[in-house]
Amino acid sequence: MSEFLEHFARQFAGLNKDNLQRLGELYSDDVHFTDPLHDVHGLSDLRGYFDKLYANVSELSFDFRGFDQVRDGEGYLRWVMSYRHPRLDGGRLITVDGCSHLLWRDKVYRHRDYFDAGALLYEHLPVLGRVIAWLKRSMG
Repeated sequence: MSEFLEHFARQFAGLNKDNLQRLGELYSDDVHFTDPLHDVHGLSDLRGYFDKLYANVSELSFDFRGFDQVRDGEGYLRWVMSYRHPRLDGGRLITVDGCSHLLWRDKVYRHRDYFDAGALLYEHLPVLGRVIAWLKRSMG
């Protein structure tokens, strides 16, 4: 098991709206962060992204389920994200499975998240959620 990935996951799970200055301990200044909804370049923009993320949710946590190092400086983290947003799904807790691909030297310089954007967001919007649920039933 990768000591780097375990340390990263532990530190990342400890992030919250009050300690985002710690992102610099995890990520290089030239970090490139991508997920299905965002493409962020640079540590300063990453801080801005996380500021907005934490400002818009009432609860957010990560439960890391696996650490897989592919080779030196490359690995994957499997996780479950849980969050509450006051305007999504009546403020109920939403959970989403995902995976992060990381490249690092002393800090992470490339972070790409993989998850179902529908399960994260679209399925929980008032009108669009019903349409997606109908489509899933119709296709299944």
